[in-house]
Amino acid sequence: MLGSTIINRRQHVGLQKLSALAGVTHSSLGPNKKYKFIQDDASGESTLVCSCFRIFENLELTCAVGQLVYETIEAHQKVYHTGSGCLLFLAGAWSRVALECLHRGISVAQIISALSEGMDLCLDVCRKSSVSTEGLESLGPDLSKKHTAEASQASGYLQGTPKVGLRTTNTSGQRKIKLSRHFWEASSENVSTVPPPREPKLLDIAHIAEGLSHGCVNAMNLAVEASRIQAKNNQQDLNCPTFDVTKVATCVLPGLPEEHSCVLPGCVVLLSAEQASVAHRLKEQHLKVALINGDLSRTYRHLGFNRPAGVQRVSDRSHLSSSGEEEEWVEKVVTLLLNLEVNLILVSGLVRETVIQRFCRHHVLVVEKVKASILSAFGDATGAVPVTYASQLSQRCLGAGVKVAVWRDLSSHGRKPSTAVNISTGGNSKLVTVILSSGVHGKLQALEDQFWACAYRLHHVLKDRVLLPGAGVTELLCVHHLRKQAEHHVKRQRETDGDSVQQTTAGAAANPYRGEVLQLMADGLIDYISTVMVNSGRFSKVRAWTAVSRQLQDCNGSLAAKFSQLFLGGEEDSAVSSAAVKIYDNVSVKQEAWRKALDLVFLVLQADAEVITGIEQKAEGAQGTLMRL
Repeated sequence: MLGSTIINRRQHVGLQKLSALAGVTHSSLGPNKKYKFIQDDASGESTLVCSCFRIFENLELTCAVGQLVYETIEAHQKVYHTGSGCLLFLAGAWSRVALECLHRGISVAQIISALSEGMDLCLDVCRKSSVSTEGLESLGPDLSKKHTAEASQASGYLQGTPKVGLRTTNTSGQRKIKLSRHFWEASSENVSTVPPPREPKLLDIAHIAEGLSHGCVNAMNLAVEASRIQAKNNQQDLNCPTFDVTKVATCVLPGLPEEHSCVLPGCVVLLSAEQASVAHRLKEQHLKVALINGDLSRTYRHLGFNRPAGVQRVSDRSHLSSSGEEEEWVEKVVTLLLNLEVNLILVSGLVRETVIQRFCRHHVLVVEKVKASILSAFGDATGAVPVTYASQLSQRCLGAGVKVAVWRDLSSHGRKPSTAVNISTGGNSKLVTVILSSGVHGKLQALEDQFWACAYRLHHVLKDRVLLPGAGVTELLCVHHLRKQAEHHVKRQRETDGDSVQQTTAGAAANPYRGEVLQLMADGLIDYISTVMVNSGRFSKVRAWTAVSRQLQDCNGSLAAKFSQLFLGGEEDSAVSSAAVKIYDNVSVKQEAWRKALDLVFLVLQADAEVITGIEQKAEGAQGTLMRL
């Protein structure tokens, strides 16, 4: 993608590359995501992707900015599993803002100060316009009025004469900039928006989930079903439901139609024919289980308690020649397990096929590649204690009460492994498996990603207990607020220009370009809104910008209801207005995506500045203009 972008070597190259890389994600925004084929020129192999994260995961990134972008969205995806497209788009849009500011002669320190204040304003809009999840079911048809009232309150706040904070970000105490090459989850103090009510009311999870599906209706239905099974098995208080995504696993079944996707209690895994024969022998029995946290092999060594991120396990074939030592080790482990009467071993890492076959001969079922969180869930439900090496196993480490059931024989579909087996721990477990199937093998990864995105949206909304108006409404409110602040600052600047005494005030002297920067930042959000509108298939880019501009000009308190109707169905389609208000966004996900996007721009901006101008440590004020990385 960078090959088609003209890069001016005399300007900030990093910001230009960031803007160019962000262009990759434009088609992955909005509910109508488009699939892309990524082909390896060397091998000719290709993969099918439809999300920002998967696109970058499959690209060969050779530049430092590309690696930084990937690390950023990888860290965000690991925590939230959604919002990476929004993050990178806004990083690209705001990198163009920084470039424009530099072109106008605005200093790096002034850019950072103004953009940081703009972010504070946007986060404040989120707090003002968020909607509590409590009592949504009781509202019923009045939900539209609720949203309109909330948005009107926010719009009224935005339309009033704002008090401009004239201090710089470093001294205001509103937002401390702390940048690193690695991005971590935000602290809870920045996520809170609406205090919970005194008496919680019944939540309509299905309705909330519908608004958070963002076009992935089938995936969200699976997430809702998984949460219901967890609630039923644990007899949760329906007034305060939760969804524990760490106790959810996925099982991918290629070859079957997508209609076969379903949710089952327990942990469903695919086994070979030999393993399946052991499962048939063990069914309806109460089994003893051992948990191995790592690889079950003679050569495996513990990686340490602070394990590096991104480590992937691969099969080690270098020790196959030492068959004598391997045979001796396997014999010792088999003897130990038989003495302990262990029937089932769950391993988070890898197990060699020859070892699995050897255990099968003694009617011991070994299951590899079990998620660490699922392993922990089995430990909680059975009393088993995970160990690193098989030699550490004893009666005190074993769990009991596990059952194995053969769920479906898939040998007729010509696949290996051929049998799906359900491993469960009784009726009070939160363990749930989502079965994902498709006749198109290349779609399975995308379907799995869509499910996890929906599952984490549902998880975070039940955790945060608040929602944001969706369909671009929140972003539009932010644009409105940023423009008001920009206009107010320009007005004050003109007043101070005519008075030499007032011109020495802290705000005017500190950053006279604040209004310009806030206006450009608002334009970046408009670019995001219009791009999503274009991806809906109902708007051209020009018409989308025109529609957004007209909405901002006509803003009169019912902005949310008006714009969400326009966003989904166009101005002439009034039938969708009731459906439009059902679209929500997660507060914590959106806020963190915005923060990471701006921090990424700041990091590249300062790195560019250091490369171009250098750092003079002895220069007066030099230390104050730098961000510590």
